[in-house]
Amino acid sequence: MKVVTIIGARPQFIKSAPVSIALQNLGIEEFTIHTGQHYDPEMSDVFFEEMRLPQPGARLDCGNLDHTSMVGKMLLELSPILAREQPDYVLVYGDTNSTLAGALAATKMMIPLVHVEAGLRSFNMDMPEEMNRILTDRMSSVLFTPTNAADQNLQNEGFGTFPVKIAQVGDVMFDALHSFLPQSSYHPSMGEPHIFSTPFVLATMHRFENVNDPHRLEQLVQELNNVHYNVMPVWMPVHPSTAKKLTEHGLVLKVHQGPPVGYLQMLWALEHCAFVLTDSGGLQKEAFFMKRPCITLRDETEWVELIEIGANELFTSKDTNLAKALERMASKEINYTFAGYGSGNAALKIAEILLKGSI
Repeated sequence: MKVVTIIGARPQFIKSAPVSIALQNLGIEEFTIHTGQHYDPEMSDVFFEEMRLPQPGARLDCGNLDHTSMVGKMLLELSPILAREQPDYVLVYGDTNSTLAGALAATKMMIPLVHVEAGLRSFNMDMPEEMNRILTDRMSSVLFTPTNAADQNLQNEGFGTFPVKIAQVGDVMFDALHSFLPQSSYHPSMGEPHIFSTPFVLATMHRFENVNDPHRLEQLVQELNNVHYNVMPVWMPVHPSTAKKLTEHGLVLKVHQGPPVGYLQMLWALEHCAFVLTDSGGLQKEAFFMKRPCITLRDETEWVELIEIGANELFTSKDTNLAKALERMASKEINYTFAGYGSGNAALKIAEILLKGSI
């Protein structure tokens, strides 16, 4: 059996690591295509090195483009590779432009498509990621969902009547965290060690709706600066697109800053921080896995169960006073016993189901 895996963004490198290991252990051949969506070495190459991911069999140059041009270029470059490799399955992860392009290419070439992290919904159609995940689910032959909520979303949309296989396997990021946490480490590029010697807030921000709206970006910069000076020091690895927009709009982020970091450094920061502020889907879950209170800088989240159990709280575009929200989270009793993301064997389940060809 042969699987072509299409990845291109930071979260996908993390999600694919445990699955690649499971495929290899079961003797399934994997050919990886890196679309180049995240083209910065610190957002890409470092993950292949530290997580020992198989080197891509093909690398595309599709980064630093607008959404439409990026997906179009990926399609043009993916098609001949898939025609040459003739896989049994094309495997995609999550909700990025690489996900959508891989799904379209596989479907046009009539190759069965497998979507890992299927069924997630934020119900915000203005989010590019929401459109990507809905379209990818609809084109897929096999849908691997992470949670009960994701399963229910698919049933609500009629997927139970479609010719598609659906299996709830758990969350592959839970697998990855357990596998790589023992290797987590500080790196000097993160900043001076004293920054991390007292309680601090780990913050990240990269979502289109946050960094491309000048008013929203200015609001979040002011809120983060206020938290940093009046509640607790904030450390933030700054995404390249965020750094570009901050400069473009003349905004000054006064928190402790660093460049994008690898997965092992991010796990180290998670392990040592007191709180998490983020607009990342993956970091919301990782904060929960590490038992860290999280505030999500978005109007909605696809990980609704974290809101329901009180481990996560939204700071929406209508909210003010992030410092007060953080203090409120600090006073909450959070139940971290929720087991809705599986038991850390999602990757093995995925590989076994693909090998058997049945669910």
